[in-house]
Amino acid sequence: MPRPAPGPVPHPEAPLVLDPSGSDRHAEHRLLRARGAAARVDILGVTAWAVSEPALLKRLLTGPDVSKDARAHWPGFDLAVETWPLALWVAASNMFTAYGADHRRLRRMVAPAFSARRVAALRETVEVIVAGLLDPLAAVPPGEVTDLRERLAYPLPIAVIGHLMGVPVDQREGFRAVVDGVFDTTLTPEEASINTMRVYEVLDRLIATRRAAPGDDMTSLLISSRDEEGDGSALSDVELRDTLLLMISAGYETTVNVIDQAVTALLTRPDQLEHLRAGRAGWGDVVEETLRHEPAVKHLPMRFAVVDIPLPDGQVIAKGEPILASYAAANRHPDWHGTDADTFDVTRLTKDHLAFGHGVHFCLGAPLARLEVEVALRQLFDRFPAMELAVPAAGLRPVASLISNGHRTLPVRLRR
Repeated sequence: MPRPAPGPVPHPEAPLVLDPSGSDRHAEHRLLRARGAAARVDILGVTAWAVSEPALLKRLLTGPDVSKDARAHWPGFDLAVETWPLALWVAASNMFTAYGADHRRLRRMVAPAFSARRVAALRETVEVIVAGLLDPLAAVPPGEVTDLRERLAYPLPIAVIGHLMGVPVDQREGFRAVVDGVFDTTLTPEEASINTMRVYEVLDRLIATRRAAPGDDMTSLLISSRDEEGDGSALSDVELRDTLLLMISAGYETTVNVIDQAVTALLTRPDQLEHLRAGRAGWGDVVEETLRHEPAVKHLPMRFAVVDIPLPDGQVIAKGEPILASYAAANRHPDWHGTDADTFDVTRLTKDHLAFGHGVHFCLGAPLARLEVEVALRQLFDRFPAMELAVPAAGLRPVASLISNGHRTLPVRLRR
């Protein structure tokens, strides 16, 4: 009698519940890798597949079998919008959540803002902004503690993205408050819903401001395109708001974390700073190794299987199931960077990483983020070469998020 064909391997373990506060991210990432190329996880009540094996993750990020369009490809979308604290991450209508032709259309409209020419032209602006932020720090009395996250890591990207997008200075703090809420995964569904309402209030205010007084900025350009083009390719009103949300939030929060993590890494590893001073590495090496070692985003929600996807261990990601890109766990995978993958090393020959994503959704703002971090680090350590952490490294508390990867504060003493 013939044996029946083998079916999918049943799920052997209960989903790993991801800590919404991100209190011990590295232990969590080790658990994910130990469960195989992909592991079932619980992300604030939604069961998903967290993919941490680099080769599999790259394959899923570049193929047509995975979509970011929750409306089209996630059966649980309607319920999630009503009850899930991260609903905004799947419900917004912009290139982050688009698939296929819609994604290409939306990406094409914003790509000019991040062209190589435009980013290169921003270097002088970034240099001036950083110098202006560091000047007041030079007046801080010796030995006094300064929070560099508050005094440098936060205001720099807010000023740069504000300049690029045409956000008036008096509106920038409003964006900071609501974007912090978007990345805070400890909010209740009710708190997240209130924050979403505030998000759209500040976006509507920006649109009204730039529509009344257009400038040489990306917001004005997108509004002009929305109001004047009638060929069906322009942004809808919803897409306009959500595209601005994506560009401002992605251009702000992630860069804050990279500056924070780079400074932390250099202050806790004096040998790495010595590599820089001896000319064995450059600031670009620091930026890339930081992006590999402590990427700004740990897990990025959410993608969805368009078809059944067989896994190497015989399990199957079923059509419609959510997929979580676990970038931080993948970046330190020993199959990619060897047994010393957990070590921060600016002289590492291969610093490849997934900090900016991969494939068609690769971050358009990556060159600008790299520029900002490099300029900030170079000027900071030139001005304050004897700077030191004001607390033990173990005393730095992570931000309350399973997405965002930074510290709540970065206290230092700016010894000259």
